[in-house]
Formats: sequence, C-alpha cells, structure tokens
Amino acid sequence: MSTVAELRREVADLHRELTRYGLVIWTAGNVSARVPGEDLMVIKPSGISYDDLGPDTMVVTDLHGNLVDGHLAPSSDTAAHAYVYRHLPDVGGVVHTHSPYATAWAARGEPIPCVLTMIADEFGGDIPVGPFALIGDDSIGRGIVETLRESRSPAVLMRSHGPFTVGADARAAVKAAVMLEDVARTVHFAHQLGTPAVIDQQHVDRLYARYQNVYGQ
Repeated sequence: MSTVAELRREVADLHRELTRYGLVIWTAGNVSARVPGEDLMVIKPSGISYDDLGPDTMVVTDLHGNLVDGHLAPSSDTAAHAYVYRHLPDVGGVVHTHSPYATAWAARGEPIPCVLTMIADEFGGDIPVGPFALIGDDSIGRGIVETLRESRSPAVLMRSHGPFTVGADARAAVKAAVMLEDVARTVHFAHQLGTPAVIDQQHVDRLYARYQNVYGQ
C-alpha cells in the first residue's frame, strides 16, 4: 500500500509528464491520487510553477477538500477531485488539463467520436462531453461523475472548460490524459479531410476487451 510520502513523490513526478507531453501551460492543470485505505488525497497546490513542484510542495486533503497536511493552499480544482473520489470508489487518480485539442472539442461541446482503434482501446467508445459548470464547489465533480457513470471512458470533456481523466491510480489517469490529447488531435485532422467513419460497436467492444484484459505484460 502506498504511503502518503510515496504518493507525494509520485504525484510530484507525474506533473512532469503533463509538461513533457504539452498538456498544460503556466500553472494550469493538476494531478491527484487517493491515499489507499484513507479518506485522503494528495494533490498539487494552487498556482505554483511546475518547476517548483516536488514532494514537499504537494498537499494532503480529506475527501471534502479540507487541508490536512502541507503549507500551501490546495489546487482550485480540489473540490472536483474530492467529489470524484467520494462517489467513484474505484478511482485512485484524477487529472485535469487544458490540453489544446481536447479542450477545443470541449469548447465545441462535441464528443470525440470513436473513429480510431486507439479510442476503442482506451476509452471504449466515444469520449463524452460533460455539462458546463463553474469552478469552486462540487458542480464540476458532479458533472464528471454523472457523465462517467454512463460511459466506459476514463475521460470526460467538461463543456467550455477542458478534460478530466480518471484511473485506478494517478499514473493511469495521466496515461488517459496523454492518449486523450493524441486522439483529439488526430480526429481533428481527420475532420479537416472529410468525415471519418465510426467503428462498429461490435468491433469497439472486442478492441476494448482485448486492450483492457490481454494487451501488455
């Protein structure tokens, strides 16, 4: 079981993946991880440069967003992350970015259609759009949960805001965020050339089952 100290280190390191893949700018975006066996999470502090992030700057809150340990204010998205953890017990990690192509789909309020095998593999179908919600309370978290409960996707495009991804742990949520931006960009390019064909549901189901249960070591 991961300790808080181990999760502080892991969450700090995972933020470097967001910058590495160009998913965030300035201080936007955040990664969090549920503390196994505890009603706690580790999350990025608010408004701190990615260059200044490290294990000691990560903060620990309860699952209502109250600061438990740390000397900095938690991310402004803490309430959303906390709501997800309270209502989706299988989720161990949450990521929020404003990655350009995925956020462009969110701005249009348009799901990303399942026109690529990679979308079927990771997302199990169309990548859904969640409702518009203002930051600061449970509204965003509620929209994430309500949308993902109706989908196999680990990603939701919150309308006029940007993507949130979830996973069994924080690394899985980051992977989903990286793959989301990649397919959002590719499908955007495909639409410039014409209308790509949606993959038949039977093939989506087979691809998803293979990737989730057979692929890898």
